[in-house]
Amino acid sequence: MNDYKEKILKICNETSKNTLMETLDIEYIDVGEDFLLAKMPVTPKVHQPDGVLHGGATAALAESVGSAASYVFLDGNKFFVRGLEISANHVKSVKEGFVYARATILHKGRTTQLWEIRVTNEDDQLVSLCKLTTITLPKA
Repeated sequence: MNDYKEKILKICNETSKNTLMETLDIEYIDVGEDFLLAKMPVTPKVHQPDGVLHGGATAALAESVGSAASYVFLDGNKFFVRGLEISANHVKSVKEGFVYARATILHKGRTTQLWEIRVTNEDDQLVSLCKLTTITLPKA
């Protein structure tokens, strides 16, 4: 499993080059049988003007991890994934350090999937609870 795990994480991180994920310094750090985990540093480039993590950056992290998880747990060679809807409830602010986003599938349909993405701080406290609906469409 470790070789497989390292391969998955390497692919996820390599496909982030020259994308929003690279701009936000998102790094995929763990994968299991039913989850994908990433981290993002909280620095001034993802702050709101008052110095706390911007909810839009949090939502971008959540959608990135949920979409990447769709590729990992579905057949990414046959399908492409798009986000249909994302919602985010922000419950705690963060000024510095890292936030962690863990995507877990709630519903795995043939074409639509429902993901829960829990964003936590370094003390494992809930920062945001996000829900992402994705769609998988066949590659032409």
